[in-house]
Amino acid sequence: MEQTVDWSSALMIALIGFLLVLVMLVLMVFIMKAFGKVFTLHRQKAPAAKVHMSDEVVVAITTALKLYKSVIHDRESEMLTINRIARTYSPWSSKIYGLTSMPERKK
Repeated sequence: MEQTVDWSSALMIALIGFLLVLVMLVLMVFIMKAFGKVFTLHRQKAPAAKVHMSDEVVVAITTALKLYKSVIHDRESEMLTINRIARTYSPWSSKIYGLTSMPERKK
């Protein structure tokens, strides 16, 4: 009992599927471009309010924020020290530890 394949209908289904995917991808490109234009237009319509502040006011606000943030965080020494080590070998830099060992075969 041998089944025959109707190649004309199989090729038609494949062609329709390919064209459907292609059309959807092109449609998605246009949709993404439209979203980009909508969001850039929305951003351009709402200009940022310009506030003129003197330098003293800016310095006062910056200092207040710095003091506020320093109270929130843990006390740190704010000093970074780098010590050179004479030995360059480290298991962290060894590539042999990154390899997976071969599993044992059951006999």
